[in-house]
Amino acid sequence: MTDRLDQPRAPGRGFRPPALDAESFGNFAEKFARFMGTPQFLVWMTVVVVVWVTINLVGVLGMRWDPYPFILLNLFFSTQASYAAPLILLAQNRQADRDRLSIEEDRRRAAAQKADTEYLSREIAGLRMALGEVATRDFIRSELAKLGEELARQPKSSALRKGHEARLDIS
Repeated sequence: MTDRLDQPRAPGRGFRPPALDAESFGNFAEKFARFMGTPQFLVWMTVVVVVWVTINLVGVLGMRWDPYPFILLNLFFSTQASYAAPLILLAQNRQADRDRLSIEEDRRRAAAQKADTEYLSREIAGLRMALGEVATRDFIRSELAKLGEELARQPKSSALRKGHEARLDIS
């Protein structure tokens, strides 16, 4: 069946661009941007330009497809730049998204750590206050020593004295 030019095409027919996975394309863009920032890329690009210019100036094997102003070479550079710039921007946007997520996670962790620190500070303050009211071993010993001195000053009956001395020897 031939398409009629006086009628629009049916939906779903015609050219459809290939479906691209955003993640895999983003990974490609990051690898490409990373490669373009390496000395290896600059060396290869320099080799290609030197070979291109040499062939077109000297005419090796009779080949001179791009004479002196090297318009075709400039066209290739322009095309490369027009593709490289969006790929680099895409890689930068993905990195910015990762950085934003990392910063949000760092803020969340910092807030949790701050809350934990404040809780522990309150607990320590509570323990200090509670310990202020608790009798320590040294306090109890000093009180027992005072009690022993008071008992030693009082009139002593031998039976009573023996019972107290036995209890005081515990310390």
